[in-house]
Amino acid sequence: MALMTSPASIAHAWRLPRDFALITVAVEAAIVGVHFGRQLWPGSGHEGYGLDVWAGMAANLAMSWVLAAALAWSHARQALEVRGGARLAQLRGPRVRHAGAYLIVRVLDYFVLSPWLYGLGLLYMPGGRLVQLAMLVLSVWLATWLALRQGTQASAASFDAGDADAVAPASASPGRATVALLIAAVSASIQIWCAMVTDPWHEAMRTMDRVAPFLSWVAPPLLVFALAFWGAWLGIGRGPLPTRVRPFRAVAASVLAFVLVLAGCAAVILAGLGLLEPSQTSMAGVGDLVILLAALVPLYPLLTVLLTRFITRRLYRPYL
Repeated sequence: MALMTSPASIAHAWRLPRDFALITVAVEAAIVGVHFGRQLWPGSGHEGYGLDVWAGMAANLAMSWVLAAALAWSHARQALEVRGGARLAQLRGPRVRHAGAYLIVRVLDYFVLSPWLYGLGLLYMPGGRLVQLAMLVLSVWLATWLALRQGTQASAASFDAGDADAVAPASASPGRATVALLIAAVSASIQIWCAMVTDPWHEAMRTMDRVAPFLSWVAPPLLVFALAFWGAWLGIGRGPLPTRVRPFRAVAASVLAFVLVLAGCAAVILAGLGLLEPSQTSMAGVGDLVILLAALVPLYPLLTVLLTRFITRRLYRPYL
């Protein structure tokens, strides 16, 4: 016998992407509140951290939250587009299951894996940071998989994908800005995360005034986000988007654009080093390197916008 699903419950199911993203950030904030509360407790030995350390921690957390929220939104949106809102409306407590699973995995990451990496001296090395990034991605995937897997077989006989899409609310199509925001969020997160792995400006920041930590950790994410959003906006083009927006195509566009931008900048550096004439003085060599690095300042935003536009257009061309 077919199971009946009301339009209100279907509309509620179509809000799962937004709810999963908010739940993910809320869980992260709760864990961080407990974690920092322990560190700031009198006698913990962490009260004397400088502004540069706290600024770096805040930037790391912000990029983690943005990436986790974007991935949680993408997983839930993908499930809606593949299975339909009518099937997901019959799930029992997907939001509670997502919160519980994500909380358990992230607690293990914060209070078991991270102290273990710290004890091995790997937490602030590239390998340890990459392990943390992998754990974050896997945590979101596992939590969303557990939240969305139960109950779909029972409802499969009642609705097919076409019926579910036919009763999707008018707000189901997220629009051009939402897709561009998703691409920009993932782009900014992975680029700043990789920058934190190498930490290129940490030592220079220590020699500057107290404004430097704020500018060095806040300005780059905002700049990368703005550039990636602009490129994605141009790549998607004008006109309404279909209901099926393929969120993981946006994630793939972000990753591919980042790889191509990195490869383009590396190629320019290698080509520039090959063209520089060997100098007899160290000062002249330093001057050549400064000129080469200065040439990357306008090149990086140009590559970010153009390559993000190109990759987005290529991946979304069949659906626009």
